[in-house]
Amino acid sequence: MGSEPDSPHTAAVSTDGVARPEPQLERTVTLTGVELASFLGHRDQLLADLETQHPNVVFNARNDVLSIRGETSAVRAAEELVREILELARRSGTVSSTDVRSIARMVRDGNGPRAAITLSEPILTVRGNAVRPQTQGQRDYVDAIEQNTIVFGIGPAGTGKTYLAMAKAVQALQRREVSKIVLTRPAVEAGERLGYLPGSLEDKIDPYLRPLFDAVGSMMDQDLVPKLLANGTIEVAPLAYMRGRTLNEAFVILDEAQNTTPEQMKMFLTRLGYGSKMVVTGDMTQVDLPVKQSGLRVVSGILRGVDDIHFSELTADDIVRHSLVGRIVDAYAAFDERSATDQHTTEGKRDR
Repeated sequence: MGSEPDSPHTAAVSTDGVARPEPQLERTVTLTGVELASFLGHRDQLLADLETQHPNVVFNARNDVLSIRGETSAVRAAEELVREILELARRSGTVSSTDVRSIARMVRDGNGPRAAITLSEPILTVRGNAVRPQTQGQRDYVDAIEQNTIVFGIGPAGTGKTYLAMAKAVQALQRREVSKIVLTRPAVEAGERLGYLPGSLEDKIDPYLRPLFDAVGSMMDQDLVPKLLANGTIEVAPLAYMRGRTLNEAFVILDEAQNTTPEQMKMFLTRLGYGSKMVVTGDMTQVDLPVKQSGLRVVSGILRGVDDIHFSELTADDIVRHSLVGRIVDAYAAFDERSATDQHTTEGKRDR
């Protein structure tokens, strides 16, 4: 990729003490090493994504040259973003709008030089689509799973906690690092009573485990999954089925762990056997337990600092669903904070 020398533009000079506008700058980037039409996207979608991140910068693509024009500091930041996007496209072949948002955030946070590497390394490829982290937080989470025996992935909905853990489980199975995958979650209703469910025991628990079945299906060949489920290579079961077992040479994922009791969490963690790895995922803002304290909240105060156990904290910045989901999570967090402050103030007045 090449860049032309800086092309400064004359800015108005202040004579009355008012701050002078920042000088204008134009930079050009040669778009080499990519298929241009695919890189720019349908109707130059990439330019629209860039303008969303830098609304005060003008982007223009002509042949294989992208020009960037605006105030000097904004152009510098926009050029760094374009460089990282171009490098990601060279490495992975494609760049999505989500990738642009993720790289822009990483550049703003000072992680620009690592952005392309962070986002381009796939965990596995499913039906031609690469499964890979899409934020720095997700990359740190995946690296923690690689390096530790037990990892807790804690964060809001949409941060890829279960999806990435599942990808690492399938990868471990493909590499023959484990002999089976065990997926489990507590059978707790999400704030409503479902009443009597007809059918066999399997029929009754299926609604609770369906998200895990769906995750398995999205990670592997559709024809292979039923065979692996039938021979026990992949096991999906409610948490209650784990009692009394020792899980050797297994990749074990406990999903929706915020709905475990402290006793259930202890029971689950002590199932760990030789050659096994565990990932525990949960969202502390979505506890559906009727009375007892969440086992996920308790365990974070007990096991932090224990060697070979890692706690990964994902945030709204790591959400890779619709961009509105991140704003919803932030709004609820702000509401909860205001409510807690108001309650504390009310209790203080009552005490006086």
